[in-house]
Amino acid sequence: MCVNIVRSFCALIVATLVTCASAQAEKRVALVIGNSAYKNTLRLTNPVNDAALIGDMFRKAGFDAVDVKTDLNASEMRRTLRDFAGRVRDADMAVIYYAGHGIELDGSNYLIPTDAMLETDGDVLDETVALDRALFAVEPAKRLRLVILDACRDNPFSKTMKRMVASRAIGRGLAKVEPTSPNTMIAFAAKAGSTASDGDSRNSPFATALAEHLPKPGLDLRKAFGFVRDDVLKATGSRQEPYVYGSLGGDDVPLVPAKPVAVAGPQANPQDSVRRDYELALQAGLREAWEAFLQTYPDGFYANLARVQLKKIAAEEERTAATEKARLAEQEKVKLAAERAHKAELEKAAAAAKAAEDARIAAEKQKQIEQAKAEAAERERKVAEAAAAKALAEKQVMEKAAADAAAKHVAEKQTSDAESKKVAALSPPPSSAPAQDLPRSVQVELRRVGCMKAEPYSEWSETAQRSLTLFNKYAGTKFDAKIANADVLDALKGKSGRVCPLVCDHGFRADGDQCSKIVCRAGHRISDDNECEKIPEKKPVATRDEPARRDSDRKKSESSPAASQANSSGQIVCTNAGCRPLRPGCKLGRSPSVAINGGGLTEVCN
Repeated sequence: MCVNIVRSFCALIVATLVTCASAQAEKRVALVIGNSAYKNTLRLTNPVNDAALIGDMFRKAGFDAVDVKTDLNASEMRRTLRDFAGRVRDADMAVIYYAGHGIELDGSNYLIPTDAMLETDGDVLDETVALDRALFAVEPAKRLRLVILDACRDNPFSKTMKRMVASRAIGRGLAKVEPTSPNTMIAFAAKAGSTASDGDSRNSPFATALAEHLPKPGLDLRKAFGFVRDDVLKATGSRQEPYVYGSLGGDDVPLVPAKPVAVAGPQANPQDSVRRDYELALQAGLREAWEAFLQTYPDGFYANLARVQLKKIAAEEERTAATEKARLAEQEKVKLAAERAHKAELEKAAAAAKAAEDARIAAEKQKQIEQAKAEAAERERKVAEAAAAKALAEKQVMEKAAADAAAKHVAEKQTSDAESKKVAALSPPPSSAPAQDLPRSVQVELRRVGCMKAEPYSEWSETAQRSLTLFNKYAGTKFDAKIANADVLDALKGKSGRVCPLVCDHGFRADGDQCSKIVCRAGHRISDDNECEKIPEKKPVATRDEPARRDSDRKKSESSPAASQANSSGQIVCTNAGCRPLRPGCKLGRSPSVAINGGGLTEVCN
């Protein structure tokens, strides 16, 4: 019981120390909003799931306050941001995450509540919440102000919205933002002017990458968002590139503080308390002590040793009982002999005494066996404890070496960064490419992504301008096609595959990056839609001239025998079935059995 009291007291002291340490740590607060159930347009699948994922991430990261709100209308969003601004006043870090629809109007960004209708562009100011309202809410934070927008999805309202002013621009995605307050970052799920994917799984690619990298202890936010960018590009086939606007100072700013480096020194073995209790029970040597030990520690190495000790005690108790029984049997035998009892009774008593003695001897042997087992178990325990102590010492040496190496690496990195800053301050930044080679470099990249077929030249021609316009169409960019600059070259290099689709002539089909000729099987031909179709069969068509032509052919056939007979030495016979040569052995003549029409001849055969 005393042991339990001491342990409870120690646990109370540790909890108090942890509470005090937490009180001295930075205060971090977060607001998470996910809008999915839009009433006047198509419902989004993932924002509510993304909000739950990110909210759970902030809680596990140890944030002091995490508010998760879903499917908010306009008034609820404004009230939620107002309440969150009150909690940010005494916070060191403030983070807002929003997932849902967003819209850009005349260069300003707006978050769309679930009850927005947006029938005209003028309704944007009344029915949405400006992004500046979220920036205003995180403004009081002392060290970090972070707004994360997973709101760059393709906005369905822009397709049906009526334009009250023709010159008023409604962009694709969200517009670029440059924070005016220091230590402020705004992270977009997709670069300004482009859209983000809602994802085919439970969470969007952007939210999945955030939950993976942001809560890593000690990882600077700029590097964490770099890892997020790499993951999203890989998951979307380079179609979506997250982007971060704003800047931080020279010190690392992790969302989760780094874990303190363990100080090398003696560390408590987790088995020490079990070993101490085992040794106390061993000193007591009582059945009750071992039974109490097994109730506290029913499993493990020491529990098996305790069971061996219990068997030893049971053997000792059995030996003691057998010895006492043999003693009583011997006394009974002596008593009967002294009283000159009957011979049968003497024999019975002698047999009982012998059986008791045999039982005592057997119990003694069993005790010796259990004693040997207990001694062997004790030897194994000491060997195991020595091995564990050696392994712990080696582990401490390795941890100390790793801590020293980590500290050395940090020091070297800080020195290297300082020297790099000095060199950067003295040296002008190198240009990515000479100005005269820039148009040709851009044209080379345009050919690589499939937007240009002509050979690249050093001048920026009309063909190159049309190719850049085509790239803007399929890449979602808004570069000025009249000039070639470094931003265009960087955007082209960021595309890993074909951007513009391959266009082939009639009779050819796109096959990867080449056009392959379409070959149809017999009886088929290529249609106007560039597909193989069956050639229709031609059926004879009757005309009005057909009877006349048949009469003419008949007359010619009837007159042909006479001509043949007049101009040829061979003989031909004509009947109603037509004309044919005479058969061998036959000749022309008159037959009395055949009706003669006008003295005509017929075929006469012998």
